[in-house]
Amino acid sequence: MKRPVYLEALKRKKENSLVKVITGIRRCGKSYLLFTLYHEYLNSIGVKDEQIIELALDDDENIQYRNPLELGKFIRSKISDNEKMHYVFLDEIQKVAEIKNPYLPDSEEKITFVDTLNGLMKIKNVDIYVTGSNSKMLSSDILTEFRGRGDEIRVHPLSYREFSSAYMGKNAWYEYMTYGGMPFLMQLDSAQDKSKYLHDLFDKIYLSDVMARNKILSEKGTLDDLLDFSASSVGSLVNATTLANTFKSVKKKKIDDETVRTYLGHFAEAFMIEQVKRYDVKGKKHIGALYKYYFEDVGLRNARLNFRQQEENHIIENIVYNELKIRGYDVDVGAYEYNSKNSLGQSIRTKLEVDFVASRGSEKMYIQVALSVSEEEKRQQEINSLRRIKDSFRKLVLVKEPVLPWQDENGIEYMGIEQWLLGNDEGAL
Repeated sequence: MKRPVYLEALKRKKENSLVKVITGIRRCGKSYLLFTLYHEYLNSIGVKDEQIIELALDDDENIQYRNPLELGKFIRSKISDNEKMHYVFLDEIQKVAEIKNPYLPDSEEKITFVDTLNGLMKIKNVDIYVTGSNSKMLSSDILTEFRGRGDEIRVHPLSYREFSSAYMGKNAWYEYMTYGGMPFLMQLDSAQDKSKYLHDLFDKIYLSDVMARNKILSEKGTLDDLLDFSASSVGSLVNATTLANTFKSVKKKKIDDETVRTYLGHFAEAFMIEQVKRYDVKGKKHIGALYKYYFEDVGLRNARLNFRQQEENHIIENIVYNELKIRGYDVDVGAYEYNSKNSLGQSIRTKLEVDFVASRGSEKMYIQVALSVSEEEKRQQEINSLRRIKDSFRKLVLVKEPVLPWQDENGIEYMGIEQWLLGNDEGAL
C-alpha cells in the first residue's frame, strides 16, 4: 500500500519549518506511512539512515523517553554538528507524560512534549514529524502551543480506492462494506480472523487507551454498550438524551446525559467516531441538538454489532461520509424546511433531509445516498429536498446499483457509488 495522498502531503511539507503532526485512529497506517514509506522516499533522494532519527514511544524498550526531558536529551544526542538536515520521527507522541519541572520544586509548572518539540524546532538542521492517536493531545490548542508552527496531516483507514487497488478477490465492494479498510486486514484471509482482529482492536487497544487516558477504572461495560448503541444508530439523528434513554429501555440502566456526552467525546478524541452537526440549508446555519454519528471505519462499526445489523443504506452512508472527509471536505447533515397547504387548505411545515452538505473552500455540494432510483416514485422521494434547493451548487445522488452517470431536468446528477468512490468524477482527489 503506497498511500499516495498522504505521502505526497509529507513531500510537500518537507523542511517547511513546521512540526508535521500525523493524526488518526490507531492501526490506520500512520507508523507505516512515516517509518516505511516516507523513510524510503528520503533514502531515494539521498538522505542517509543516520540522518533519520526514529523512536516508537509505544514500545516498552523506549519507555524512558516518555519523560519529555529524557526525550529531548536523546534526540539531541543523535544530531551531529554538521549542516546536514536531520529528520526526527516520533511515533505515538501522546505517550509522553506531563511532568513537574524538576528544577522548580516549589512550582506547579508542568513540562510536556510541546516544550520538547518547541526546543528542538530551534535547531536549524532538524525537521520534525510526530504521530498521535488522540485528538485532545493534538488539538488546535496544542498546535497553537507550537506557536503557529504545527501542521496537521489526518490519516484515515484505507479508502475504497486504496482498498480495491490491492484487493485480490472478486467482491471488493462487499468485502469493504463488511470489513472496512483497516490496513492489516489485507493480510488476513478468513472471515473468522478478520472478525477477531476488529474485535481485538476495540478490546485490547481502543477501549484500553480510552480508559487509561481518561482514568475510567470500572466502566468498560458502559463504554461497550454505548459503542454498540452508537453503531446501531449510524445514519439516525440522536443526542446524549436519546442514547441515555436507550440505556434505560434496553439495559435497564440509568445513566445521565452528561456522562453519555463525556464518553462520546472520549470516543471522538480517539478518532473512533465523529459527531456531525445538522445544517439548515435555507437558513444557512447549524441547528438543534440532534446529531449523527459515523464510525471512522465501517468494519469497526460492523464488528461492534457482530456483523448482524447490516443495513446497506446506513453502511453506504457511513462510507460516503468517510470518503468526503478523506477528500478534505467539511461535512454536515442537511435539513430543509418549507411551508405548504394540506387538502383542507391548512398551512403545514414539512422537514426534509439532505444526507450531506459538503464544503471545501468556495466549493459546496449536496449529496443524497440511495440504494436505487430505478422506480420513478422512489427517485422523486430521494430528490425531493435537492430539487427545492435553488442555489447553483452541485447536487449529486449516489446510487448503490450500477448506473451510467446522467443528469436530470433539475440539474441533479446521478452516479454509481463505486464509480464515485474510485474517483471517476470531477470531485476526485
